[in-house]
Amino acid sequence: MGTVAFFDLDRTLLDVNSGNLWIKRERQRGNLNNRALFRALVYSGMYALGYGKLDAALNEAASVYKGFPVEKMACIVRRWWEQDLEQRVRPAARTVLQAHREAGDRLVLATTNSQFAAEEAVRSLGMDDFVATRFEVVDGALTGTLTDNAFGEGKLHLCRHWAEQNGFDLAEAVFYTDSHSDVPLLKAVGKPVCVHPDRRLARLARELGWELQDWSAEQAVPVAV
Repeated sequence: MGTVAFFDLDRTLLDVNSGNLWIKRERQRGNLNNRALFRALVYSGMYALGYGKLDAALNEAASVYKGFPVEKMACIVRRWWEQDLEQRVRPAARTVLQAHREAGDRLVLATTNSQFAAEEAVRSLGMDDFVATRFEVVDGALTGTLTDNAFGEGKLHLCRHWAEQNGFDLAEAVFYTDSHSDVPLLKAVGKPVCVHPDRRLARLARELGWELQDWSAEQAVPVAV
């Protein structure tokens, strides 16, 4: 039996922050007014710099879709993935996933994104499961609130729960991410790997001796610490 390999999505498996693409798409569809657009861009910018917390942004995003049919959301997100994100998978991502698959490891997406985006990523990339921020669904519609928040400590909590439920030990797990916000989970796993890390995470990785990798080619390339 192998171990479990957790993978972040945005700027790790993908070479882009999918949230920015979603904001653009929703603006074009008329689902974001100017105030909501401005706040979304501010949150996204702060997060990209490694200083923002997404809790407020995630709660606000949930409230925007209150009453939205869940089946319609799933269809919209599937088209979005196929049109905007499928081609943004990093070149080495599928190679790394295949190596873990051949080693008998479980492949689990660990993303701050919604369960809808996570489902598409898992389907497209042939992964086994996911932990994600979950929008509450009642009677087939979104309620405008969250049930799970997979940001920072929240992602650690959800991954620890997943590991316990599936008979794995986080101390033996692998986690790939680009973001300083994922430090809690990086510190909890046995093998933390930083892929194209943001500035704060790169600095911390060098201080702690964590592995750094470049996925811009077909094969993952170690980066000197």
